Amino acid sequence: MTQEILFERVGAWGVITLNRPKALNALTFGMVKAFRSQMKEWESDTGVRAVLVKGAGERAFCAGGDVRWVHETARRALDEAAVFFHEEYRNNAAIFHFPKPYIALIDGIVMGGGVGISIHGDFRIAGDKTLFAMPETGIGLFPDVGGGYFMSRLAGGLGQYFGLTGARARAADCLAAGFATHYCPSDQMDELEAVLLAAELKSDPYKEVDEMLAAAGKDPGRGDLDEIRGKIADLFEHSQSVDDLFSRLNKDESDFAIGTLKTLKQMSPLSLKVTFEQMQRGAKLDFDDVMRMEYRLVRRILQGKDFFEGVRAQLIDKDKTPKWDPADLTAVTDEMVAAHFEDLGQDELVLP
Repeated sequence: MTQEILFERVGAWGVITLNRPKALNALTFGMVKAFRSQMKEWESDTGVRAVLVKGAGERAFCAGGDVRWVHETARRALDEAAVFFHEEYRNNAAIFHFPKPYIALIDGIVMGGGVGISIHGDFRIAGDKTLFAMPETGIGLFPDVGGGYFMSRLAGGLGQYFGLTGARARAADCLAAGFATHYCPSDQMDELEAVLLAAELKSDPYKEVDEMLAAAGKDPGRGDLDEIRGKIADLFEHSQSVDDLFSRLNKDESDFAIGTLKTLKQMSPLSLKVTFEQMQRGAKLDFDDVMRMEYRLVRRILQGKDFFEGVRAQLIDKDKTPKWDPADLTAVTDEMVAAHFEDLGQDELVLP
Protein backbone atom coordinates (compact mmCIF):
# COMPACT_ATOMS: atom_id res chain seq x y z
CA MET A 1 0.00 0.00 0.00
CA THR A 2 1.35 3.43 -0.97
CA GLN A 3 1.92 5.78 1.94
CA GLU A 4 -0.43 8.76 1.88
CA ILE A 5 2.15 11.15 3.28
CA LEU A 6 5.94 10.93 3.09
CA PHE A 7 8.56 12.40 5.44
CA GLU A 8 12.20 12.74 4.51
CA ARG A 9 15.34 14.35 5.91
CA VAL A 10 17.44 16.11 3.27
CA GLY A 11 20.41 17.82 4.86
CA ALA A 12 19.12 20.59 7.09
CA TRP A 13 15.59 20.15 5.79
CA GLY A 14 12.53 18.20 6.75
CA VAL A 15 10.51 17.43 3.60
CA ILE A 16 6.81 16.54 3.58
CA THR A 17 5.20 15.12 0.46
CA LEU A 18 1.43 14.74 0.26
CA ASN A 19 1.17 11.50 -1.65
CA ARG A 20 -2.39 10.98 -2.90
CA PRO A 21 -2.08 12.38 -6.43
CA LYS A 22 -5.16 10.54 -7.77
CA ALA A 23 -7.20 12.16 -4.98
CA LEU A 24 -5.55 15.55 -5.61
CA ASN A 25 -3.61 15.00 -2.36
CA ALA A 26 -6.75 15.53 -0.27
CA LEU A 27 -6.02 15.17 3.43
CA THR A 28 -7.19 12.09 5.32
CA PHE A 29 -7.39 11.81 9.09
CA GLY A 30 -4.26 9.66 9.09
CA MET A 31 -2.34 12.23 7.05
CA VAL A 32 -3.31 15.05 9.40
CA LYS A 33 -2.27 13.13 12.50
CA ALA A 34 1.03 12.04 10.97
CA PHE A 35 1.71 15.60 9.75
CA ARG A 36 1.30 17.14 13.18
CA SER A 37 3.30 14.41 14.90
CA GLN A 38 6.21 14.92 12.50
CA MET A 39 6.09 18.69 12.92
CA LYS A 40 6.37 18.31 16.67
CA GLU A 41 9.37 16.00 16.24
CA TRP A 42 11.13 18.36 13.83
CA GLU A 43 10.41 21.36 16.07
CA SER A 44 12.69 19.91 18.75
CA ASP A 45 15.26 18.43 16.33
CA THR A 46 18.16 20.90 16.12
CA GLY A 47 19.36 19.21 12.94
CA VAL A 48 16.20 20.31 11.11
CA ARG A 49 16.56 23.98 10.25
CA ALA A 50 13.54 24.35 7.93
CA VAL A 51 10.57 22.42 6.54
CA LEU A 52 9.39 22.17 2.95
CA VAL A 53 5.97 20.75 1.99
CA LYS A 54 4.84 19.79 -1.51
CA GLY A 55 2.25 17.67 -3.30
CA ALA A 56 2.86 14.61 -5.45
CA GLY A 57 1.74 14.57 -9.07
CA GLU A 58 1.17 17.29 -11.63
CA ARG A 59 -2.29 18.57 -10.70
CA ALA A 60 -2.53 19.54 -7.06
CA PHE A 61 -0.69 20.69 -4.01
CA CYS A 62 -3.71 19.74 -1.90
CA ALA A 63 -7.36 20.07 -2.90
CA GLY A 64 -8.62 20.06 0.69
CA GLY A 65 -9.79 17.61 3.29
CA ASP A 66 -11.50 14.32 2.55
CA VAL A 67 -14.99 15.86 2.44
CA ARG A 68 -16.71 12.68 1.27
CA TRP A 69 -15.35 10.79 4.29
CA VAL A 70 -16.52 13.55 6.63
CA HIS A 71 -19.93 13.53 4.96
CA GLU A 72 -20.37 9.79 5.30
CA THR A 73 -18.96 9.60 8.82
CA ALA A 74 -20.90 12.54 10.24
CA ARG A 75 -24.18 10.96 9.14
CA ARG A 76 -23.66 8.04 11.51
CA ALA A 77 -21.29 9.49 14.14
CA LEU A 78 -20.94 13.27 14.40
CA ASP A 79 -18.28 13.08 17.12
CA GLU A 80 -16.11 10.81 14.98
CA ALA A 81 -16.29 13.21 12.05
CA ALA A 82 -15.58 16.17 14.33
CA VAL A 83 -12.33 14.52 15.41
CA PHE A 84 -11.00 15.07 11.87
CA PHE A 85 -11.47 18.83 12.21
CA HIS A 86 -10.14 18.80 15.76
CA GLU A 87 -6.86 17.27 14.58
CA GLU A 88 -6.74 19.33 11.38
CA TYR A 89 -7.08 22.59 13.29
CA ARG A 90 -4.42 21.50 15.79
CA ASN A 91 -2.15 20.84 12.83
CA ASN A 92 -2.89 24.30 11.42
CA ALA A 93 -1.92 25.78 14.78
CA ALA A 94 1.30 23.73 14.83
CA ILE A 95 2.24 25.21 11.46
CA PHE A 96 1.33 28.75 12.49
CA HIS A 97 3.51 28.54 15.61
CA PHE A 98 6.35 26.52 14.05
CA PRO A 99 9.60 28.29 15.06
CA LYS A 100 11.55 27.46 11.89
CA PRO A 101 11.13 28.47 8.23
CA TYR A 102 8.18 26.66 6.64
CA ILE A 103 7.99 26.68 2.85
CA ALA A 104 5.08 25.39 0.75
CA LEU A 105 5.41 24.76 -2.99
CA ILE A 106 1.79 25.39 -4.04
CA ASP A 107 2.02 24.70 -7.77
CA GLY A 108 -1.39 23.17 -8.46
CA ILE A 109 -4.83 23.14 -6.87
CA VAL A 110 -4.83 24.65 -3.37
CA MET A 111 -8.21 24.55 -1.66
CA GLY A 112 -9.67 24.14 1.81
CA GLY A 113 -7.37 22.00 3.90
CA GLY A 114 -4.58 22.63 1.39
CA VAL A 115 -4.80 26.30 2.25
CA GLY A 116 -4.51 25.42 5.93
CA ILE A 117 -1.19 23.64 5.48
CA SER A 118 0.31 26.41 3.35
CA ILE A 119 -1.07 29.84 4.24
CA HIS A 120 0.08 29.73 7.88
CA GLY A 121 3.71 29.08 6.95
CA ASP A 122 6.38 31.65 6.15
CA PHE A 123 6.79 31.23 2.38
CA ARG A 124 4.33 30.09 -0.30
CA ILE A 125 5.61 29.70 -3.84
CA ALA A 126 2.95 29.72 -6.54
CA GLY A 127 3.48 28.33 -10.04
CA ASP A 128 1.71 28.37 -13.38
CA LYS A 129 -0.63 25.57 -12.26
CA THR A 130 -1.64 27.23 -9.00
CA LEU A 131 -5.40 27.50 -8.49
CA PHE A 132 -6.25 28.81 -5.04
CA ALA A 133 -9.76 28.92 -3.57
CA MET A 134 -11.84 28.58 -0.43
CA PRO A 135 -15.15 27.39 -1.94
CA GLU A 136 -16.78 26.18 1.28
CA THR A 137 -19.94 28.31 1.19
CA GLY A 138 -20.93 26.30 -1.90
CA ILE A 139 -21.11 23.10 0.17
CA GLY A 140 -22.81 24.57 3.23
CA LEU A 141 -19.59 25.02 5.16
CA PHE A 142 -17.43 28.12 5.78
CA PRO A 143 -13.79 29.01 4.96
CA ASP A 144 -12.19 27.26 7.90
CA VAL A 145 -8.58 26.13 8.66
CA GLY A 146 -7.88 29.65 9.91
CA GLY A 147 -9.82 31.53 7.25
CA GLY A 148 -11.26 33.72 9.96
CA TYR A 149 -7.71 34.84 10.75
CA PHE A 150 -5.90 35.32 7.44
CA MET A 151 -8.90 36.32 5.31
CA SER A 152 -10.18 38.86 7.81
CA ARG A 153 -6.81 40.59 7.67
CA LEU A 154 -6.74 41.08 3.89
CA ALA A 155 -7.13 44.70 2.82
CA GLY A 156 -9.84 46.15 0.63
CA GLY A 157 -12.59 43.61 1.34
CA LEU A 158 -10.61 40.78 -0.30
CA GLY A 159 -11.24 38.39 2.58
CA GLN A 160 -15.00 38.77 2.41
CA TYR A 161 -14.87 38.52 -1.37
CA PHE A 162 -12.85 35.30 -1.57
CA GLY A 163 -14.50 33.81 1.53
CA LEU A 164 -18.10 34.41 0.49
CA THR A 165 -17.85 33.78 -3.26
CA GLY A 166 -15.23 30.99 -3.35
CA ALA A 167 -13.53 32.91 -6.18
CA ARG A 168 -10.49 31.25 -7.78
CA ALA A 169 -7.06 32.87 -7.86
CA ARG A 170 -4.20 32.03 -10.22
CA ALA A 171 -0.55 32.79 -9.47
CA ALA A 172 -0.62 36.53 -10.19
CA ASP A 173 -3.77 36.99 -8.13
CA CYS A 174 -2.32 34.91 -5.30
CA LEU A 175 0.63 37.28 -5.09
CA ALA A 176 -1.60 40.34 -5.34
CA ALA A 177 -3.89 39.10 -2.56
CA GLY A 178 -1.11 37.78 -0.33
CA PHE A 179 -1.99 34.10 -0.62
CA ALA A 180 1.46 33.50 -2.12
CA THR A 181 4.75 35.18 -1.25
CA HIS A 182 6.64 34.29 -4.46
CA TYR A 183 6.09 33.03 -7.99
CA CYS A 184 8.21 30.49 -9.84
CA PRO A 185 7.37 29.12 -13.31
CA SER A 186 6.25 25.50 -13.09
CA ASP A 187 9.11 24.27 -15.28
CA GLN A 188 11.60 25.81 -12.83
CA MET A 189 9.99 24.55 -9.62
CA ASP A 190 12.13 21.41 -9.39
CA GLU A 191 15.27 23.51 -9.80
CA LEU A 192 14.12 25.87 -7.06
CA GLU A 193 13.44 22.94 -4.75
CA ALA A 194 16.92 21.56 -5.40
CA VAL A 195 18.51 24.93 -4.60
CA LEU A 196 16.57 25.20 -1.35
CA LEU A 197 17.32 21.67 -0.19
CA ALA A 198 21.03 22.11 -0.93
CA ALA A 199 21.24 25.05 1.46
CA GLU A 200 22.81 24.24 4.82
CA LEU A 201 21.05 27.12 6.64
CA LYS A 202 23.82 27.50 9.19
CA SER A 203 23.46 31.12 10.35
CA ASP A 204 20.04 32.73 9.84
CA PRO A 205 17.66 30.24 8.17
CA TYR A 206 14.85 32.77 7.62
CA LYS A 207 17.17 35.28 5.97
CA GLU A 208 18.86 32.62 3.83
CA VAL A 209 15.57 31.19 2.59
CA ASP A 210 14.21 34.67 1.93
CA GLU A 211 17.28 35.59 -0.12
CA MET A 212 17.14 32.37 -2.17
CA LEU A 213 13.47 32.86 -2.95
CA ALA A 214 13.98 36.52 -3.81
CA ALA A 215 16.75 35.55 -6.24
CA ALA A 216 14.68 32.80 -7.87
CA GLY A 217 11.33 34.59 -7.87
CA LYS A 218 9.83 35.84 -11.13
CA ASP A 219 7.08 38.27 -12.07
CA PRO A 220 3.82 36.43 -12.92
CA GLY A 221 2.45 39.48 -14.70
CA ARG A 222 -0.85 41.23 -14.13
CA GLY A 223 -3.76 39.16 -12.88
CA ASP A 224 -7.54 39.52 -13.05
CA LEU A 225 -7.65 40.78 -9.47
CA ASP A 226 -5.95 44.02 -10.42
CA GLU A 227 -8.90 44.85 -12.66
CA ILE A 228 -11.58 44.34 -10.01
CA ARG A 229 -9.88 45.48 -6.79
CA GLY A 230 -11.74 48.77 -6.84
CA LYS A 231 -15.12 47.12 -7.23
CA ILE A 232 -14.36 44.59 -4.49
CA ALA A 233 -13.44 47.40 -2.11
CA ASP A 234 -16.54 49.43 -3.00
CA LEU A 235 -18.92 46.54 -2.56
CA PHE A 236 -17.38 44.27 0.08
CA GLU A 237 -15.19 46.39 2.36
CA HIS A 238 -17.89 48.63 3.72
CA SER A 239 -20.85 46.23 3.79
CA GLN A 240 -22.22 45.92 7.31
CA SER A 241 -23.96 42.58 6.71
CA VAL A 242 -24.70 40.05 4.00
CA ASP A 243 -28.07 41.73 3.43
CA ASP A 244 -26.28 45.06 3.01
CA LEU A 245 -23.87 43.45 0.54
CA PHE A 246 -26.74 42.01 -1.52
CA SER A 247 -28.40 45.43 -1.54
CA ARG A 248 -25.22 47.09 -2.80
CA LEU A 249 -24.77 44.41 -5.48
CA ASN A 250 -28.39 44.79 -6.63
CA LYS A 251 -27.95 48.54 -7.05
CA ASP A 252 -24.66 48.21 -8.95
CA GLU A 253 -25.15 47.56 -12.66
CA SER A 254 -21.57 46.57 -13.46
CA ASP A 255 -20.79 43.16 -14.96
CA PHE A 256 -18.75 42.37 -11.85
CA ALA A 257 -21.67 43.06 -9.51
CA ILE A 258 -24.13 41.10 -11.65
CA GLY A 259 -21.80 38.08 -11.86
CA THR A 260 -20.93 38.20 -8.18
CA LEU A 261 -24.58 38.37 -7.14
CA LYS A 262 -25.36 35.37 -9.34
CA THR A 263 -22.54 33.43 -7.67
CA LEU A 264 -23.62 34.34 -4.13
CA LYS A 265 -27.21 33.30 -4.81
CA GLN A 266 -25.96 29.75 -5.40
CA MET A 267 -24.35 29.53 -1.96
CA SER A 268 -25.89 28.40 1.30
CA PRO A 269 -27.62 31.47 2.81
CA LEU A 270 -26.75 30.23 6.30
CA SER A 271 -23.10 29.70 5.33
CA LEU A 272 -22.92 33.21 3.88
CA LYS A 273 -24.11 34.80 7.11
CA VAL A 274 -21.97 32.55 9.32
CA THR A 275 -18.93 33.35 7.16
CA PHE A 276 -19.55 37.09 7.30
CA GLU A 277 -19.77 36.95 11.09
CA GLN A 278 -16.69 34.68 11.21
CA MET A 279 -14.69 37.40 9.43
CA GLN A 280 -16.02 40.16 11.67
CA ARG A 281 -15.08 38.30 14.83
CA GLY A 282 -11.88 36.79 13.49
CA ALA A 283 -10.38 40.20 12.74
CA LYS A 284 -10.32 40.91 16.49
CA LEU A 285 -9.00 37.53 17.70
CA ASP A 286 -5.55 35.98 17.87
CA PHE A 287 -4.87 32.86 15.83
CA ASP A 288 -5.57 30.23 18.48
CA ASP A 289 -8.87 31.86 19.44
CA VAL A 290 -9.87 31.90 15.76
CA MET A 291 -9.22 28.17 15.57
CA ARG A 292 -11.31 27.60 18.69
CA MET A 293 -14.09 29.68 17.15
CA GLU A 294 -13.95 27.75 13.90
CA TYR A 295 -14.15 24.44 15.73
CA ARG A 296 -17.36 25.66 17.38
CA LEU A 297 -18.66 26.58 13.94
CA VAL A 298 -17.85 23.27 12.31
CA ARG A 299 -19.42 21.29 15.16
CA ARG A 300 -22.62 23.30 14.75
CA ILE A 301 -22.51 22.98 10.95
CA LEU A 302 -22.29 19.19 11.26
CA GLN A 303 -25.44 19.27 13.38
CA GLY A 304 -27.33 21.08 10.62
CA LYS A 305 -28.50 20.21 7.10
CA ASP A 306 -26.70 22.40 4.57
CA PHE A 307 -23.30 20.69 4.66
CA PHE A 308 -24.83 17.31 3.87
CA GLU A 309 -27.03 18.78 1.15
CA GLY A 310 -24.14 20.76 -0.34
CA VAL A 311 -21.82 17.77 -0.55
CA ARG A 312 -24.62 15.68 -2.02
CA ALA A 313 -25.39 18.23 -4.72
CA GLN A 314 -21.81 19.17 -5.59
CA LEU A 315 -19.78 15.98 -5.07
CA ILE A 316 -22.05 12.92 -4.87
CA ASP A 317 -25.11 13.30 -7.11
CA LYS A 318 -23.50 16.27 -8.85
CA ASP A 319 -26.86 17.75 -9.83
CA LYS A 320 -25.56 21.18 -8.70
CA THR A 321 -28.98 22.06 -7.28
CA PRO A 322 -28.72 22.03 -3.49
CA LYS A 323 -31.88 22.68 -1.51
CA TRP A 324 -30.62 24.93 1.26
CA ASP A 325 -32.31 25.21 4.64
CA PRO A 326 -33.18 28.03 5.12
CA ALA A 327 -33.57 28.61 1.40
CA ASP A 328 -33.48 32.38 1.57
CA LEU A 329 -31.28 34.97 3.27
CA THR A 330 -34.26 36.66 4.90
CA ALA A 331 -35.05 33.44 6.78
CA VAL A 332 -31.57 33.28 8.34
CA THR A 333 -31.96 35.12 11.64
CA ASP A 334 -29.27 36.71 13.78
CA GLU A 335 -30.12 34.16 16.47
CA MET A 336 -29.41 31.26 14.09
CA VAL A 337 -26.02 32.70 13.26
CA ALA A 338 -25.10 33.53 16.86
CA ALA A 339 -25.92 29.99 17.99
CA HIS A 340 -23.04 28.69 15.84
CA PHE A 341 -20.52 30.67 17.89
CA GLU A 342 -21.59 29.51 21.35
CA ASP A 343 -19.08 27.78 23.63
CA LEU A 344 -18.85 23.98 23.34
CA GLY A 345 -18.06 23.34 26.98
CA GLN A 346 -16.08 20.12 27.36
CA ASP A 347 -15.95 19.69 23.57
CA GLU A 348 -13.87 22.83 22.94
CA LEU A 349 -10.81 22.59 20.69
CA VAL A 350 -7.71 21.68 22.68
CA LEU A 351 -4.51 23.53 21.75
CA PRO A 352 -1.61 23.00 21.31
